[in-house]
Amino acid sequence: MTRSDTGAAAGARAERPRILTGDTPTGRLHLGHWVGSVKRRVELQSTHECYFILANYHAFTTRVDQSAEIRADTIEIVRDYLAMGIDPEKATIFLQSEIPAIHELCFLFAMLLPFNRVMRNPTLKDEIKVKGLGDNYSFGFPLYAVGQTSDILTFRPVGVPVGEDQVPHLELTREVARRFNQVFCGVPTDIEDDDHVKHGGVFPIPRADVGKVGRLVGTDGVNKMSKSLGNAVFISDTTKEVEKKIMKIFTGRQSPTEPGDVNNALFQWVDAFFPDAARVAELKDRYARGDNIGDGHVKKELAEQVNALLEPMRKRRAELEGSDDLVLEVLKKGCARANETAERTLEMARKAAGLHFFPRRLSY
Repeated sequence: MTRSDTGAAAGARAERPRILTGDTPTGRLHLGHWVGSVKRRVELQSTHECYFILANYHAFTTRVDQSAEIRADTIEIVRDYLAMGIDPEKATIFLQSEIPAIHELCFLFAMLLPFNRVMRNPTLKDEIKVKGLGDNYSFGFPLYAVGQTSDILTFRPVGVPVGEDQVPHLELTREVARRFNQVFCGVPTDIEDDDHVKHGGVFPIPRADVGKVGRLVGTDGVNKMSKSLGNAVFISDTTKEVEKKIMKIFTGRQSPTEPGDVNNALFQWVDAFFPDAARVAELKDRYARGDNIGDGHVKKELAEQVNALLEPMRKRRAELEGSDDLVLEVLKKGCARANETAERTLEMARKAAGLHFFPRRLSY
């Protein structure tokens, strides 16, 4: 394996607890990504050894005829990562398609999961429904649920920062890790999750790390924020675009003197983006009492807070426009570093499963 980094920085990363999370390239990132996971990643990159995966193979499960668009989306997400504050000197950003060990382990993990267990995954069911796939999806579509377990376990993390909707996927990963350790490593079934490695297991049983806001409702006030539903505020939106979209957040309230529900979509956004807890409490009190405070007033303040958050991100992103060279260099270094870790895991897994016949060397 060719070393991609040396010295104190690499040593410091290796001494920290490891996490892995990432995104499937479906377009630009939005505020739902920020509050659901990316904000937590930015916080953790200074205290943890962080691996952030661009799951570009998974994008093919529903867009197999759009390979050029998937490649472009992948580049755009890296720009968003860098703009949002992910530092490639602190965290490893890499491409799923460039890590062979992920795909080898996916095949092995598929043998540990009954097909009907995969299809019971609630997140998978929701995606089939939301995307209107019916029975018209490829075999690769349910396979991606197994692929996600491989994306994660290849890097043997102790935690996975995720949005609330991804927790069921992580439970499948935890099941695979337990099953592998029990079948191939002799870990007893009554061992606590945190003790699997101590008892000879290859894989830690990773925990979900859900952010303060596990799921951000979109501007329609009903559905989770999503590019495909047209209810998203993107990291790259202009000040005016942000204001216009936030003014569309639907609550159903008719009058500023009408007592309002502070659990509605608008106040979920207030909770997520107002840094001043005292101001949040004041707004909620007046809104709940119908104390002459309209939705428009709250939305105006909300837009100011969101734009204050996004402005430095927009500036950083503007500096990355016009050339893919910097993004590709970040990915090349990240993939080299990720392959080192992945190959070590694969070697351990192959030995445990009796699949190790010869040593191999992967250079990148």
